[in-house]
Amino acid sequence: MRLDKYLKVSRLIKRRTVANEACDAGKVLVNGKVARASYDVKEGDVIAVTLGAKSVTVKVTQVREVVRKEDAASMYEPVLS
Repeated sequence: MRLDKYLKVSRLIKRRTVANEACDAGKVLVNGKVARASYDVKEGDVIAVTLGAKSVTVKVTQVREVVRKEDAASMYEPVLS
């Protein structure tokens, strides 16, 4: 699954266009490297998103195309820095 779509489906970022713009601006890192929106997300990847003053780092546990809002948080687990 594309990175921008994963960010939207997992509800880390509300809209796919915002996720796409964040990737283009270099605000999304996957495994410590700046990633493009077209990056193919796999289980075990560590994604760091920085938007404004807020920074979130998560580890991908599942990659699913369709997820209910209540189950979206099960797609990742937070990484403590």
